[in-house]
Amino acid sequence: MTDNKINSYSRRKFFKVTTVAGGGLVLGFSWLASCKNPEKPEEKLVMPEEWVEMSAFIKIGDNGVVTIASPNPEIGQNVKTSMPMIVAEELGVDWKNVVVEQAGLNSDAFARQVAGGSQSIREGWVSLREAGAKVRTMLVMAAAAAWETEPENCTVENGFVYGPNDQKLGFGELASEAAKLEIPAKVDLKSKEEYTIIGKPKGNVDMDKIITGKPLFGIDTKREGMQYACVMRPPAFGNKLSSFNDEKARKVTGVNDVFQFGDKIAVIASNTWAAMKGKKLLEAEYSEGSTLESTNFHNEELTKLLDQEDVEAMRNDGDVKTAFAEADEVLTRVYESPFLPHNCMEPMNFYADVREDEVELYGPIQTPSWTRSRVSKLLERPEEEINVGMSRMGGGFGRRLYGDFCEEAAEISHLAKTPIQLVFTREDDMMAGTYRPAIKYKIEASIKDGSITGYQLSEAAVNSNMYGLIPNFFPAGAIPNLRVSGKNYQSNITTGAWRAPYTNFLAFAEQSFFDELAEKMGKDEVELRLELLENAKVLAESDERIQYSPGRMQECIKLVTDKANWGNAAEGVYQGISAYYSHNTHVAEIAEVVMENGAPKVAKVYCAVDCGIVINPEGAINQIEGGIIDGVGHAMFGNLEFDNGKPSSSNFDTYRLIRNSEAPDVEVYFVESNEDPTGLGEPSLPPAGGAVANAIYKATGKRMYKQPFVQHEEILG
Repeated sequence: MTDNKINSYSRRKFFKVTTVAGGGLVLGFSWLASCKNPEKPEEKLVMPEEWVEMSAFIKIGDNGVVTIASPNPEIGQNVKTSMPMIVAEELGVDWKNVVVEQAGLNSDAFARQVAGGSQSIREGWVSLREAGAKVRTMLVMAAAAAWETEPENCTVENGFVYGPNDQKLGFGELASEAAKLEIPAKVDLKSKEEYTIIGKPKGNVDMDKIITGKPLFGIDTKREGMQYACVMRPPAFGNKLSSFNDEKARKVTGVNDVFQFGDKIAVIASNTWAAMKGKKLLEAEYSEGSTLESTNFHNEELTKLLDQEDVEAMRNDGDVKTAFAEADEVLTRVYESPFLPHNCMEPMNFYADVREDEVELYGPIQTPSWTRSRVSKLLERPEEEINVGMSRMGGGFGRRLYGDFCEEAAEISHLAKTPIQLVFTREDDMMAGTYRPAIKYKIEASIKDGSITGYQLSEAAVNSNMYGLIPNFFPAGAIPNLRVSGKNYQSNITTGAWRAPYTNFLAFAEQSFFDELAEKMGKDEVELRLELLENAKVLAESDERIQYSPGRMQECIKLVTDKANWGNAAEGVYQGISAYYSHNTHVAEIAEVVMENGAPKVAKVYCAVDCGIVINPEGAINQIEGGIIDGVGHAMFGNLEFDNGKPSSSNFDTYRLIRNSEAPDVEVYFVESNEDPTGLGEPSLPPAGGAVANAIYKATGKRMYKQPFVQHEEILG
């Protein structure tokens, strides 16, 4: 354990503040305390009579209240709170005097308005700081001019500029004059030691609306003259619409129109109930179209791909073939995972109003700019005529990266010549999804004289697992002879990013494999990982392709093993470790499993995270806990199969999710850091499956080679 400062956060305890031996801070929360309604600044504030627009990010009221625009889509990752916190920190305003607004798409003013890849904070860190610092500089210049002094003689604190001789002016008093000044190109930014907002827990700015049911999400959208649309889609991937009869659907009170577009049928109605009922009464005939694929077929195709040898390597260090030929032993294992739906709590929906002069789009979308571009091509309209507004999303997880539902809404509005809100049913959401692809990995390693000399990873995925960067993650650089390759089977089933793409399953496979390697070599699992990371330090210094930091990962492992008391668990508690780097963040987790009624139960997960500077600890721990529970749940239970192109589940009655009683207690520890912040929406999910699998092995003596773990009936029943 190093002498780095540690911040620790644990749920399911009443609030307390204590110190730890490492010299840091421990904050404890209960689940209910974490959901309490925070103080809402805008409810207590007196709103100004006039606003002065300082920049695309900032408006200042005549009474000093500041509105800060949050530029990126909010899918529950807390950026609508944390991004304005960064702006407010550099601006120098008191957080209690800040009102946050969701910005619309504005590619000229804002950079990368995307929610994906856990990149919002990382990509926005500098521009957000500069946005606040530039307006702060303008306010200081205005104050200095009023006092006939130099800006260097002025300071800013809590919404006031202070000058010589106890002079003081509020932001509201300075805004009008400051707005006339040229926005500075270069500004000084605060040091970490000066932060008063960043690093302090702040309540979710939308919490009041969330818990009181006020309109906030896309599904809440209401517009004058708006109608509702539901769509019948082909029941199986590969089907084509041959004909349909809409006579019964049109008789439903409230149904106003029915029409075909492509292989789909739209039902337009004055309310959602009528639209959904009308859709159910449609009578449609479908031809088979292209191949109707089933799970058994996918398994066979992926196995064939794994057996192919003449595949170009994505990374090829040293000579794996020779290392295997000279080895004392070669360990080979195959790991399997199924398709997974996203299952956002808020089903897909979107509002579109296609008019002659402009197109208005509004709703829950992770990629507003890409969506505008796609709708522009679909409607053959210039992008300048298309406005995209963003609602809060009831979950995204990658599904709302793909604007297929936005395009459908725009096309339906265009054909119906009326503003509409497209609404998916839960069945629509699961049956016509964009799924995590089914994947298989074959991992091989050679052991010679007690060391790992070679490592080969082969991937076979349905469609593409977007595996471009992963060859440069661990164990790249740690093993002298290493080869990574990937193949895919092209399917008509739509697949795409699912929370923590490429790593959500790979981390389980690799981390389970390294535990088995450690056992073969007679080494402690932790010591093996630390040794490999020590080896990687040498190459990481000279190979720019290496994406992770071996040293930072070592610190996470040391921290989590210390906090979990690795190797000294109570009787009947079985521990498994997993450490993984993804989305620019290093995470190490230890799962604790106990046996209940002859089956393993995940009781607790310890988690150590190095994500650089933590912007909002409250939001950060929410993301980490959610990722862990999501990772545990889907590794244990998540499964979607196909039969002749049709998904096996259409709703939650047949799709198994983790239940409240199965969610583990989670303790989170942050390594104190001066590094720029990285993302947290995804990195805690990938290690969870591996930690649980390794703990289950300790408890049962059985290894997990496929997900979901419930398919191992001899272990989990």
